[in-house]
Amino acid sequence: MVAKDTKFKDALKVIGNVQASGRKILLPDEAMDVIKLSGIFTPAYALVKTVHEASVEAKTMGFPVVLKIVSQDALHKSDVGGVVIGVENEKEVERNYNEIMNNLFKKVPDADIMGILVEKQMPKTTEVIVGGIRDEQFGATVMFGLGGIFVELFKDVVFRIAPVTKTEALEMIKEIKGYSVLNGYRGAERLDIQQLARTVVTVSELVSDIDEIKEVELNPLLVYTEGVTAVDARVIIK
Repeated sequence: MVAKDTKFKDALKVIGNVQASGRKILLPDEAMDVIKLSGIFTPAYALVKTVHEASVEAKTMGFPVVLKIVSQDALHKSDVGGVVIGVENEKEVERNYNEIMNNLFKKVPDADIMGILVEKQMPKTTEVIVGGIRDEQFGATVMFGLGGIFVELFKDVVFRIAPVTKTEALEMIKEIKGYSVLNGYRGAERLDIQQLARTVVTVSELVSDIDEIKEVELNPLLVYTEGVTAVDARVIIK
């Protein structure tokens, strides 16, 4: 496992541990580790295995928080009732923690549960998607577009061969139909397009420099007037 430089050496350690376990899909906390260690900002998060641990971590992060099931048998967390947002206090942590566990046991009785990811909930803003994929025939490509539900609704995405420069990343951002949403549409504040471009560059480098990575996806990536934040990540390795 070799990257072209040492920029991703810490992320490579996480990937190496997953490979050693024989898995190809990183768990949510592992994927967030890779993203964070690659220099992309994430909210505070922690994998917990008990209600008490969840309460302690949530209190430390500060409310509200999000709770997400962590299981190889529940990769589509929302489909099994495995995600709760807007958890406002310790009582709600306990109630929703137990509810998530019960939901999964009902729908996937034999599920192997690694725990629950507690994540600091970020303020709402414009959501985008940044992804990268390594194809056997075409090599590494990077993708950018409006995120959240808009990905499937409008399919407003663009692609480039990876890696891309910051100039190329800015061109990608300006190419989508929804660019005006990012650039201060109708008097709205202009979002941090420069930092967004840097994030596109980083994802493009992840998928092109680390041979073991097959796919990376940040959806949603939240874009603010200052900075961006990855609140959900998916990483698949060969």
